[in-house]
Amino acid sequence: QVQLVESGGGLVQPGGSLRLSCVASESIYRVNVMGWYRQGPGEQRDPVALINNDGGTFYANSVKGRFTISRVNAKNTVYLQMNGLKPEDTAVYYCSLAYYKDSRPDYWGQGTQVTVSS
Repeated sequence: QVQLVESGGGLVQPGGSLRLSCVASESIYRVNVMGWYRQGPGEQRDPVALINNDGGTFYANSVKGRFTISRVNAKNTVYLQMNGLKPEDTAVYYCSLAYYKDSRPDYWGQGTQVTVSS
């Protein structure tokens, strides 16, 4: 059982920045896809950004140009740098781990709340 622990959420004003971190309890060298999903109130959980082991990335259209995902395998960590935050970015953000591409995540973090409000 892999544990994913997120940190870095909080309250920020529109236009502000946050960096989310997710540390895995085991090595992620052989993990194909690390990612971030988010779920707003009454909404489904959708992918925000994904990163493959070869460095390939996917971003949801709504965050392109504002969010950047990265991973440091040696630290078992994946990051999400969020700039230019908007109120519609408010959600619980979940870290994910998938051993295989094009498959549902095998593990989830517990979630971290991001609130964008003035």
